[in-house]
Amino acid sequence: MTLREEFATRNFSIYGQWLGILSMILCFALGIANIFTFHAVIIVFSAICLVSSFVILFIEVPLLLRICPTSSGFDAAIRRVSTNYMRAAAYAAMAAVQWISLVGGHTSLIAAAVFLSLTGICYLLAAVRGQDFVGSKTLGGAGVAQMIV
Repeated sequence: MTLREEFATRNFSIYGQWLGILSMILCFALGIANIFTFHAVIIVFSAICLVSSFVILFIEVPLLLRICPTSSGFDAAIRRVSTNYMRAAAYAAMAAVQWISLVGGHTSLIAAAVFLSLTGICYLLAAVRGQDFVGSKTLGGAGVAQMIV
């Protein structure tokens, strides 16, 4: 299935997965960009944003759990975030942390908060509509991980 065909399915979990990838890129870039400030609160939220980017990477690209050497506890925690409701909750938690970062001042971390919120909304819509989670084959969804092993 091509990327175009995946988007044509109107399955919000695929939209959420791709927004998750954009969120990961934004969290990484904005975390690095804001960590060099002299405001302690912003530094903490930037570090949390950086950690969130790596968590998102493992959530959205399941192939990495097989390739990267991680602990069994981390693998179990990431595997729990497999349904649309759990993904929506995880993104809502990460978005809430970034929204709270506004307390320390108005920074570009708000862009990460917006994209994390949009990703959570997509997963919530998929869950409410009763759509099963369908991983993008481009990002290591069903079938790709089995080909490597």
